[in-house]
Amino acid sequence: MRPMTRLALVTGASRGLGAAMAEALAPDYHILAVARTVGGLEELDDRIKARGGDATLAPLDVTDDGAMQHLCRSVHERWGGLDLWVHTAIHAAPLTPTNMVEGKSWDNSVAVNLEATRRLITYVSPLLQAREGARAVFLDDDRAGQPFFGCYGTTKAAQMALVRGWQAETRKHGPRVEILQPQAVPTALRARFFPGEDKSALVNILKEGARLADLIKAG
Repeated sequence: MRPMTRLALVTGASRGLGAAMAEALAPDYHILAVARTVGGLEELDDRIKARGGDATLAPLDVTDDGAMQHLCRSVHERWGGLDLWVHTAIHAAPLTPTNMVEGKSWDNSVAVNLEATRRLITYVSPLLQAREGARAVFLDDDRAGQPFFGCYGTTKAAQMALVRGWQAETRKHGPRVEILQPQAVPTALRARFFPGEDKSALVNILKEGARLADLIKAG
């Protein structure tokens, strides 16, 4: 790895906006890419190298508490801290009437969208505090109260409430916490929610990833 070393942790980096943002952030940052899908991470690594960047791949599940603790400890030991954390890992439970929400979908939604976020804030915060000007970035997607979005809408709203609380607490002394509003892009998550949607009306995902990355760089 070349001696830069601005380090960006991207959780949920193997596909969707996480992958697009990770690719766009390289080569300005060394990308520490976290996701469960090994193939997706390897493809991301190839694209990052093609742009002249570097990445470290971490095929891990964000709901694995021990793995996340080990990862953050390793970041501290190897790099001393983080300059950026982009959190895009999300669980998109199937749409269903509220009175038919089943336990597994609910539990998975809470585990990924809320509990993993809470733990990661705890573990990543000291790494961000170790670097001047470090930031944490989250993506909002307000589906709370919409029909059939009981699992996703509720847990995503709870995630944002948690993040906004952290944002308010760190406003004076850091790390800086930002919430970005992505435009509609053709991701697997969106396809699950809106099957048969006309994708021509959606924004190209690489362009949107680049736009969001530019907002981060400009900040």
